Amino acid sequence: MSPPSQLACPTCQRPIEWSEEFPWRPFCSERCKLVDLGAWLTEKHAIPGEPLDESAASPDPATTPKRD
Repeated sequence: MSPPSQLACPTCQRPIEWSEEFPWRPFCSERCKLVDLGAWLTEKHAIPGEPLDESAASPDPATTPKRD
């Protein structure tokens, strides 16, 4: 069996080991995990790409079948 991998927490850069000792991996703690989630939710983090056409993202109500 190989030794656990070492990596840095994506939020605080604290070195951690990929093992059961760090249940929030790849983060060092639940706090760092929540800080990262907050950055995604406030759009501080984003995946680069072409902007979406907003009109294509929402369906046309005239062509959408009605639910009973």
